[in-house]
Amino acid sequence: MIYDLIDTIIHIIVPIALFIFIATFALFAVYAERKIAGFVQDRLGPMETGRYGALQTIADILKLLQKEHINPTNTDSILFKAAPILIFVAVFTGFAMMPWAQDFLPANTHSGLFFIMAVISIDAIGILMAGWGSNNKYSLLGSMRAIAQMVSYEIPVGLSLIAAVMISQTLNLNEIALMQGIHATETIKFLGFWEVNQVGGIFAWHIFQAPHLLVVYLIFFIASLAECNRAPFDIPEAESELVGGYNTEYGGIHFAFLFLSEYAMMFLVSMLGVVLFLGAWNTPLPNIGALRLADWTTGLAWGIFWTLAKSMTIVAIQIWIRWTLPRFRADQLMNLCWKVLTPIAFLCIAISAIWRIFVMV
Repeated sequence: MIYDLIDTIIHIIVPIALFIFIATFALFAVYAERKIAGFVQDRLGPMETGRYGALQTIADILKLLQKEHINPTNTDSILFKAAPILIFVAVFTGFAMMPWAQDFLPANTHSGLFFIMAVISIDAIGILMAGWGSNNKYSLLGSMRAIAQMVSYEIPVGLSLIAAVMISQTLNLNEIALMQGIHATETIKFLGFWEVNQVGGIFAWHIFQAPHLLVVYLIFFIASLAECNRAPFDIPEAESELVGGYNTEYGGIHFAFLFLSEYAMMFLVSMLGVVLFLGAWNTPLPNIGALRLADWTTGLAWGIFWTLAKSMTIVAIQIWIRWTLPRFRADQLMNLCWKVLTPIAFLCIAISAIWRIFVMV
């Protein structure tokens, strides 16, 4: 009875803790995006609300929470209200399988990667619900373009993940993370020739276990930008073309959930890339002779720190790209997906098979 009670309490605390983290991250990421945008454009960004504008995002969310709930005329009330919740739940559920440190994750299953890809796909249904339920032709066009983009770029994302899984031979994200550090139970070879189980650090990361995995990660990173509707792939939210995309008619707490979902998705795909390619919670510092840097910087607290540090770095790169590159046209976006990324991803799958059979023996 006591163990059942403890288990129930844990199942309640973990989702609450994840939600608090996502909400806090979204507030920080919005502030960081404004500051990075200011730096790129040679201006200051938020400066008035709080010291260096640090309270600006808190003021914005308080404003959204106090706004009136307005349903436009003739909307499909059920779809219109349910869409933001479905979009957020789809992204939020994906965090259930993500390892933050060794054996420190909400759920440890043998099909964790497959589960994440499945629940993230539900996001497209929520976007279609938002566009259709709004009774606004611009919102509907925005949702259709968003779904066309997301469904297209799920192909190179999935193929890049398959190429990585063929090397690791497991869908369990905790096991994939374990294979990239000093605690690995299998032999790790840097670029296929130098055994680095005792060295660890950056040399043991998945991205360096085979030369083509660097290309695989680049495909995953580019395609994940499109999955998140981030620039230069933010056509569904192109202000000059579609007013505001599928979320045009949303305000208040509904818009807050859509906004939260976008930034949660940014962190989720960044963390997934870190777990699969960039060492997960393993330290980037190698053991060098008597300097046992990998041994000293490995553990529960260090694991959480490295996961956050790596993921935040990738998020910062996503933000930097948004304020650096111009937006693609729709035809350029689809050409990149179907004529460039997808064929290269298929080639990488073939290379992964050859590498696993003839090199990783």
